[in-house]
Amino acid sequence: MTSNAHASRLVSGMSMALAGALFYGVNIAYARMAAGAGVSGALMVAWRTVMMVVVAVAIAKIARASLAVPREERAAVAGLGLSSACVALCYISSVALIPVTVAAVIFYTFPVLIVLASPFVDKRPLTPALVGTALLAFAGVVLVVGPALSDLNPLGVALAFGASLAAVVQFFAGARAPMTPTLAKVVWVQVLMFPTAFVIAALTAGTLSPAVFAEAPLAVALTIGLYVVAFVFHMVAMTRIPAVVAGLAFCAEPVVAALASAAVLDERLAPLQYLGGAMVIAAIAMNVVVESRKSAPRLTAEATP
Repeated sequence: MTSNAHASRLVSGMSMALAGALFYGVNIAYARMAAGAGVSGALMVAWRTVMMVVVAVAIAKIARASLAVPREERAAVAGLGLSSACVALCYISSVALIPVTVAAVIFYTFPVLIVLASPFVDKRPLTPALVGTALLAFAGVVLVVGPALSDLNPLGVALAFGASLAAVVQFFAGARAPMTPTLAKVVWVQVLMFPTAFVIAALTAGTLSPAVFAEAPLAVALTIGLYVVAFVFHMVAMTRIPAVVAGLAFCAEPVVAALASAAVLDERLAPLQYLGGAMVIAAIAMNVVVESRKSAPRLTAEATP
């Protein structure tokens, strides 16, 4: 790949990752609104998997697009699907045992873990700048969600950390399936998530009927629709930029969620939360600068006759 192509891929990948974080974050605000009306989040996740598979297959049929996964990427796609299911299973289960804010802080250790694992998985050097950027992003997330560290259930903590580990696998696996079409990823990841989603719904919601969605139809529609858009951006971004870059970009998600909750649900943000959001944005910007500088020597070499 030429340096110009590398730089273009970095910009497009970061744009897609940030778009995914944006839609995921806004989605959370409407999910909270739906939950306030008595709609189970687990039930929405279960039926969302069904809807995404049906819609993706229909689009593939109309566009005559292939849903085949190249043989050499089947293990990566399987890892992507299973890790996505583990993220959902562990994260949703953890918030039933510990405060959502605490679960979010534990879960968002995954960008730091990706940075620490990248020298072993992607053979990327563990530079002080990269470690500092990851820690700055994590500190910002802590300030944004503001955890209450009291009376923590050990199982809830373990489940939240399990979701973080699964997210690490998810990002590395996603980066290893660049040739698999996005529609194919959407279908097979959701198919692999399907059993987990319905088991969680059956255990936590007490029903598998979508009739309860009528209690908050707009909030449910926006929650599912925004997630679908975010998931597509997420899948595409992971094939364009390294896992460590994508992971840090998705630290923007809780910041967007906090801002969206303030706008949609009229929740108030403390000054420290705004400071945390600024720290996350600064970390993402620093990461883009670092990655861009890595491309600069190659661009200079190509421009030299």
